[in-house]
Amino acid sequence: MAAGGHSVPAPLVLISIDGLRPVDVRNADRSGLRLPHLSRLRDEGTSASGVIGVRPSVTYPSHTTLVTGVSPSRHGILYNKPFDPLGRNDDGLYWYAEDIRVATLWDAASRAGFTTASVDWPVTVGAHISYDVVQYGRAGVARRGDDPKLFRALSGRQLLAEAERAVGPYPDGPTTTVEDDERRAAVSTYLLETKRPRLHLAYFAALDEAEHRGGPGSDAALRTLERLDRVVGRLREAAERAGGGRAVIAVVSDHGFTRTDQELDLNEGLRRAGLLQLDVEGRVRGWRAFTWGQGGAATVVLRNARDGEARQKVRAVLSALSNGGPVERVVEMVPGRDGSPEAAFEVSLRPDTSLVDRRAGFIQRPADPAGDHGHDPGWPEMDATFVVAGPGVPRGQRLGRVDMRDIAPTLAALLGVSLPDAEGRDLLATQASRPRTAGSD
Repeated sequence: MAAGGHSVPAPLVLISIDGLRPVDVRNADRSGLRLPHLSRLRDEGTSASGVIGVRPSVTYPSHTTLVTGVSPSRHGILYNKPFDPLGRNDDGLYWYAEDIRVATLWDAASRAGFTTASVDWPVTVGAHISYDVVQYGRAGVARRGDDPKLFRALSGRQLLAEAERAVGPYPDGPTTTVEDDERRAAVSTYLLETKRPRLHLAYFAALDEAEHRGGPGSDAALRTLERLDRVVGRLREAAERAGGGRAVIAVVSDHGFTRTDQELDLNEGLRRAGLLQLDVEGRVRGWRAFTWGQGGAATVVLRNARDGEARQKVRAVLSALSNGGPVERVVEMVPGRDGSPEAAFEVSLRPDTSLVDRRAGFIQRPADPAGDHGHDPGWPEMDATFVVAGPGVPRGQRLGRVDMRDIAPTLAALLGVSLPDAEGRDLLATQASRPRTAGSD
């Protein structure tokens, strides 16, 4: 018998809706959004008014913090892509779980002897997950050449074939339409019902794509969210069937969104300062400083940390873009103390500005209105989402604004495992002794 007298243990399902803003869930009724499943989870369980994310507030670092409870500087997933100024990695992402330097939720569950499963969760290639349909491939591009074979080998060819016979074809690449998310949800449902994992992770990207294209709160984004709400309902039903009527369902996101209408190409500024050399096709052939970043965050890396002249030139470039310009904040790093010894400057952009690397002859220029993230996680519009309901979760509890590092240890406690490396705390244990206060939502 499982704890509490139940013969079947309650699975824990962690659902990530990339870019889900807490305001959309909180104000669904008054804005006319049809989100019955997310609203039900919020009413029946515990939720945060916002989640203060990590820097940079982008997908891969955030998702790794969500399953480790530590900051990117410790877990090692520093942006979506590894530092690669010469383009040798073919625009590849941080796909591989071996790059994570600390224990994850799936590691802790595996050590406890639990079956685990994952569909499209970032940074899981080669992870210690029993049934792992990995996220791998060029973003938004159909798999080419031998890519489909490689993807199936990484995910388990027999596992995918079995699932596709039952629920239909899996998406042909890391594409981001809501239809593809619905197909991924079908595979998650199949794994929940047939493999009965104690821990299951599911990731959905269509909302993020819609917000990038049309901005946060756009009609396309809200209609996409309504369809993803139905996906949440399907996964909850499948998990409860697998758990004898009981399941812990946690819905998270990695960041919020801001509206943008400006572009900044810091590498063009470094090129004009003589710190970056390009060939006739715009590829890097030499560099003393290079910008590594995405969205509203950038790290300027020095090839030689002791290159004082290069540091001074970067400082001048950034100073010219500050004080009312597109750069809002610059932090100069101390070599050997602040993470990577070559990281010289951490740069935060204005909320209306997105970092680009076009190498097309401009440093800053207007752009079509869109949406982006990666900006300062302290800004409320960058807040992520956390809602959890099920056995062991207080009903109607409002946590206020919490730290993203608190989510993994909270879920670990619900699963009955521990994450000794976590920098965060178990939110439910912390809240259990506190009365609910007005205005905490």
